[in-house]
Amino acid sequence: MKLQTKLALFNLLSKLVFSALFIGFLPLIIERINVHQTDNELIKKREEVIRLISEVGIGPFVMEDTATGFGSYNILKEEYISLERTPAGEEWNYIDISKRIIDDETIDYRVLHYSLGINGEAYLLEIGKSLSSITYSARNIRNLILVFLAFFIIVTLISDLSYTTRLLRPLRIITGRLGETSSPAFDPAEPLITSTEDFVRLDRTLREMMKKIGELFRKEKEITVNISHELMTPVSVLRSKLENMLLRDDLDPATEAGIEESLRTLHRLKALVNSMLMIARIDSHQYLKEDSVDLHGLVREVTEELAPMAEDGGLNVILNCRGSYTFSKANRPLLFSMIYNVVNNAVQHTPRGGSIEITGRVNDGRFELSVCDTGEGMSRQQLDRLFTRFSNRPSNSSTGTGIGLAITKSIADFHDIAVRVLSAPGKGTQFFFFFPVNSL
Repeated sequence: MKLQTKLALFNLLSKLVFSALFIGFLPLIIERINVHQTDNELIKKREEVIRLISEVGIGPFVMEDTATGFGSYNILKEEYISLERTPAGEEWNYIDISKRIIDDETIDYRVLHYSLGINGEAYLLEIGKSLSSITYSARNIRNLILVFLAFFIIVTLISDLSYTTRLLRPLRIITGRLGETSSPAFDPAEPLITSTEDFVRLDRTLREMMKKIGELFRKEKEITVNISHELMTPVSVLRSKLENMLLRDDLDPATEAGIEESLRTLHRLKALVNSMLMIARIDSHQYLKEDSVDLHGLVREVTEELAPMAEDGGLNVILNCRGSYTFSKANRPLLFSMIYNVVNNAVQHTPRGGSIEITGRVNDGRFELSVCDTGEGMSRQQLDRLFTRFSNRPSNSSTGTGIGLAITKSIADFHDIAVRVLSAPGKGTQFFFFFPVNSL
């Protein structure tokens, strides 16, 4: 999972956890706020009634010659105000929940009770608000808060994604540069420009590290090439001397057999040196890619060359490669070696009576080649080090160098060809080559 996605998910989860806790306490919070707000409204209306009485007197509300009080309800019975005489000596100043029967309907109200003394008379003022209207108001507040909370989460998620995208852009530039380079030399034209000091240090560290790695690889290639060149001369001299010795007529059979074995050893050593030189030159891009290669024809050529060996081994070779497909900007000898190594490997590791199927086809404008055998297969450990030099040479082999598949991978990388291998013990091996889209 990408760092940007992880950061966005963490921010989202943290907001969701906070929101869940907030929603859990929301009813209690809204109830407290709503009750407090209602009580403040009741007190405010009490003060307005007292002010009105002080201005116009008690007469318009309570007649002096009657005990009848004053009562007023709004049309929906959500609020009411009452003012009535009460026995002297009683003090009222509190808010509670009371029931009132209005038109044979019992309604719960939150009521403010307050006693007044006017002209030597005691009065009780009650101002009430129905609990249903309070609950309705609380529900509206809750819904408004939930909508705002959802909107807040969505907006912050989008802003977090936008900000992390901009924040991590230097990291994408660094990984993009690393992905585009085909060699350890990581030296873009310009250093990374960013206001984030961490990415500046990362870019500088990577530059220094890749420079050191590139220098080490360059020295390794030079050593490989130099040693290979130095070995070729004594190998050629020894081979010539041994071949001249074989021309003598006075050699006994044991000596002749020893010389022939030495020649075979020299031949393997020469092949190994040539292979090392080839890999070093491929890695150094010393080969030119100026050929336009008919891949179908090349596959048929490889198959025809290995046909006698496959026939001697009792193998059935199936070639499904018709028509033509031209791959430009390539090196034909290298591509021949790449395919030859894989098919030859299949021939050597498939028991008598087995089969090898070679298929070449065009898919979405690019050429795909598969080499599938019914041989002994490979374990997961063997697959992991399949293209490592000298790691796959059988212990009882007298001809293999253990470097053929390493050459194959180097050639494939040189031509930007993707390689995939599937195998299991006893179930054979499948090689797949995915050529890049033709550059013609």
